[in-house]
Amino acid sequence: MTAAIIDGKARAAALRAQVASAVAVLHAASGRVPGLAVVLVGEDPASSVYVRSKARATREAGMTSIEHRLPATASADELLALVAALNADPAVDGILVQLPLPKQIDERAVIQAIDPDKDVDGFHPVNAGRLATGIAGFVPCTPLGCLLLIRDVRPQLAGLEAVVIGRSNIVGKPMAQLLLAESCTVTTVHSRTRNAAAHVRAADIVVAAVGIPGLVTRDWIKPGASVIDVGINRTDAGLVGDVDFAGVSAVAGAITPVPGGVGPMTIACLIRNTYVSACRREGVTPDPAI
Repeated sequence: MTAAIIDGKARAAALRAQVASAVAVLHAASGRVPGLAVVLVGEDPASSVYVRSKARATREAGMTSIEHRLPATASADELLALVAALNADPAVDGILVQLPLPKQIDERAVIQAIDPDKDVDGFHPVNAGRLATGIAGFVPCTPLGCLLLIRDVRPQLAGLEAVVIGRSNIVGKPMAQLLLAESCTVTTVHSRTRNAAAHVRAADIVVAAVGIPGLVTRDWIKPGASVIDVGINRTDAGLVGDVDFAGVSAVAGAITPVPGGVGPMTIACLIRNTYVSACRREGVTPDPAI
């Protein structure tokens, strides 16, 4: 068996095009242009690249990109004051504070200071609670992107066995909640799980998000399973995921590559969340196709 390659770049491009069309409709109907504010503290090279990519995608979708840069020496009070101003700004529909933050700033305090209804990253505890209880809120962009990719290859998810490898607040936990909401039977595998491979081998859907290069090998995978690799690991061999791509491709039914799989979906879902936020704030129903 040779797994079908799930093309995250193509899927993300399609989603971004859908959002751009929906933004144009919203603008024509209400005069409203969604605005995304991105805050970068310091000059971390990787974070700077991410911020530029997000700003470009925002503008390409017909939205307003608002960028704020603070020095690495900025205090928590300075950042919290900026967040408060963005919360109050009617032109801002989404707020994203790029992580990680300098060590003098408590990330949790900053996340909790963002208005949950502008938290397009989906990290606020209120949005985590909304997801867990089935109330409309914002879902973290990476797991949302994973779910869209899974649906493309598994249109009927109810009753399937799913395993999420990793239990982070950003990916693992919300991913498990999303799959549970789709009526999957969900197992979370983590560092203390006994015989992780046995759990994974029972799964129709596997989402790997732990940051360990090549952790998931072909003997972990049920023939025909759909495998979503969230890992992005820089190694001497280049950028690799948490899944042994070559080995797992021989047994899986479908698999995401690294790069070119989940990564592009994260930014596309951020743009989607910002559009949805603008619709909610305008009191209109978002395009149900998005």
